[in-house]
Amino acid sequence: MDFIDNLVAKRFGDLSFFSTSSRLYKFEKIKKVTNETRIRRPDITLIDMGVGEPDKGADKVLCDILNIESRRPENRFYADNGILEFQEAACKYLKKMYNLTGITVDNVMHGIGSKSILAMLPLAFINPGDVCLMTVPGYPILGTYSKFCGGEVYNLPLCPENDFFPNLDSIPEDILKRAKLLYLNYPNNPTGQVASKAFYEYVINFAKKNNIFIVSDLAYGPLVYDGYKPLSIMSIDGSMDVCVELHSLSKAFNMTGWRLAFIVGSKKMIKLFSTVKGHTDSGQFRAIQKAGAYALENPQLINENCERYSRRFNMLVEALREVGFNAKKPKSGFYVYVPIPIGVKNGVRFNDAEEASLYILSNALISTVPWDDCGSFLRFSTTFEANTIEDELYIINELKDRLTSLNLEF
Repeated sequence: MDFIDNLVAKRFGDLSFFSTSSRLYKFEKIKKVTNETRIRRPDITLIDMGVGEPDKGADKVLCDILNIESRRPENRFYADNGILEFQEAACKYLKKMYNLTGITVDNVMHGIGSKSILAMLPLAFINPGDVCLMTVPGYPILGTYSKFCGGEVYNLPLCPENDFFPNLDSIPEDILKRAKLLYLNYPNNPTGQVASKAFYEYVINFAKKNNIFIVSDLAYGPLVYDGYKPLSIMSIDGSMDVCVELHSLSKAFNMTGWRLAFIVGSKKMIKLFSTVKGHTDSGQFRAIQKAGAYALENPQLINENCERYSRRFNMLVEALREVGFNAKKPKSGFYVYVPIPIGVKNGVRFNDAEEASLYILSNALISTVPWDDCGSFLRFSTTFEANTIEDELYIINELKDRLTSLNLEF
């Protein structure tokens, strides 16, 4: 052990935490393998349907606002817990997009992306020995930071036999007594499932009964298709008492690298969060918040994304079905979640999704994300890079041809 090893906090457990081979963050690993495959096979274009980030940049008007506002001397100062203009825009957005009434600036606070908000929330709730209930597969940040605070994580598998909803009735009594937080993400990444009003009512009653606080991550909420209406848990009676909801500008407005999101909750909850946030960061750059405010006041900017992803879903789902995958178009988000093939005809058998994903990547140069948390599934994203509809058709046809050539068995 060297000097640093002797000083590392016990919360990290054994030093394997720092081993990239054993604890590499899932999406970093996918990106790493994808890049290595590109280098190894430069003669064939890799079709990247793996890590989901919008394939288009933010609208030109947002970039222009950022350009102008970044030059204004008054925007050079610390933003601290946010600017009023962004908070007011968030309130208008919630009314227009989700029909939420009665939301004021006292119920809203910005964050430097949803990830940072999720990282801070456990500091407000988790004591050593407390439990954070996490749906899996899913985005792990709330659970990771709960562990950093000395808490524990109890996983709630999202299984097809339960329509990719958590079975809250299966949680052991001793876990319920220690549980403080419950993480939900609907529309769900990666399964594509969307929540119903009845499900949210069930969850809120569960939270009240068991004194558990809900963290609802609505990152994909505005990306909807075929007449589906986006739903916020905050539209359910009693939600404000037991819940916060996170809204991100990354997916809907193609602002991933801009790092801008906001949290919605009761006045007391926002004050609690602001205390943690005020001691953690100095706020997102004011010019970014100004551009974000314009985006929130003009949600029609999302329409082009919805049209493009819906079109791509139609093509992708049809192609996957023709190959043999059990694929369905989701109502929201930008992922298709499919059970893996059992193997290759007269050949190799796949023991799990990671084996299937790596086989497809190595032999067809198609990057997907594997999930083995509850059954074995592959996630295909509609955010692949294509400039025109003709490019989209070419990529989908190429994907279908490459998958067909593998002679997969289902």
